[in-house]
Amino acid sequence: MSSPSSFDAIVIGAGAAGLFCAAQAGQRGLKVLLLDHAERIAEKIRISGGGRANFTNRELDVRAPQRHFVGENSHFCRSALSRYTPQHFIELVEKHGIAYHEKHKGQLFCDGPSQQIIDMLLAECAQGGVTHWQPCKVDAVAYAAGEGYTLQTSRGEVRAPQLVVATGGLSIPQIGASDFGYRIATQFGLRVVEPRPALVPLTFGGDAWAPYADLAGLALPVQIETGAKKERMSFLEDLLFTHRGLSGPAVLQISSYWKPGAPLTLDFAPGVQIDTELREAKLRSKKRIANELAQWVPSRLADAWVGQDPALSRPVNEAADKALAQLAERIGRWQITPSGTEGYKKAEVTAGGVDTRDLSSQTLESKQPGLYFIGEVVDVTGWLGGYNFQWAWASAAACAQGMAAASQTGL
Repeated sequence: MSSPSSFDAIVIGAGAAGLFCAAQAGQRGLKVLLLDHAERIAEKIRISGGGRANFTNRELDVRAPQRHFVGENSHFCRSALSRYTPQHFIELVEKHGIAYHEKHKGQLFCDGPSQQIIDMLLAECAQGGVTHWQPCKVDAVAYAAGEGYTLQTSRGEVRAPQLVVATGGLSIPQIGASDFGYRIATQFGLRVVEPRPALVPLTFGGDAWAPYADLAGLALPVQIETGAKKERMSFLEDLLFTHRGLSGPAVLQISSYWKPGAPLTLDFAPGVQIDTELREAKLRSKKRIANELAQWVPSRLADAWVGQDPALSRPVNEAADKALAQLAERIGRWQITPSGTEGYKKAEVTAGGVDTRDLSSQTLESKQPGLYFIGEVVDVTGWLGGYNFQWAWASAAACAQGMAAASQTGL
């Protein structure tokens, strides 16, 4: 019987965080094994950003990065993000000759296909001498003091004193997402914050949604809010009506903060005082109310609003002041409660995960010696727009640095 292969570190999960951690650790002198159960490597990078990989966001404030992230302790991510910044990753992208552009609010995308980022990470792994097994299934993980971690895999038994779990969350199961990381955390006595879909479209049903069911495909900028006063979050982004509810950047952003049963408040004409505009229109216009509204919101939406109240199906100069005021209130502060989300199948990321109270913010090592968790599997969830990739890079870099330091001290 052959003896098991030994490494300084094993990284489970060859997505954004795992690839970068393996590369960084290898380049710091560690003998690294990277393995993943999926047939294809880094599918989430490949499909991200419409196939152009929104790989970071230059607007991340490295002095207060936590404001772009959600979690039980949003300050946890501060150490890693302030040490490995968007500029660091941009310099790596430029070193590999990858052309990129800024699309919106600091979001950086490749000019060409996202495969360039995957190829860059593989090249970095090769530079670090990383051993890469894929597909390779991990059947069991065991730990013994003084011996480290022993993994039973589909390619044989392997050992290492340090083990990194970079297996992501539950989002997009069709490309191989699983709960493996949460199971490993639980196996070693670590706490897990209940996972939930995030950056996900919201669904609506019942009579309250009926007037808007035919608006699928309609898009417009809105101000969207949710939460009680102290926890209230607001975003100014584009909204998209779908067959089942609402999507678009505005809804994906707010979904990370939305709690079941809580209403959303939407302003369909941000920056416009609709009540003032309608009062003035009443004094000078004989147009239908819907036609007046179409100056500030799409005509299909104007028709949907007006069609709900017979008192509004008349020229604006004949409308009652009270009816116009109520219409303005609905457009400027529409409250509606989602019935749910589109779930993990449509969620870009998973919120929740390994509890940060059980992890070091400096190294991402857990209370279990030599066991690290990085990337999406941790209870750190970024805003839409490249922030989650930046957390992957930053947490991976912090972990690799921590492992290299521990290896040098013989721990």
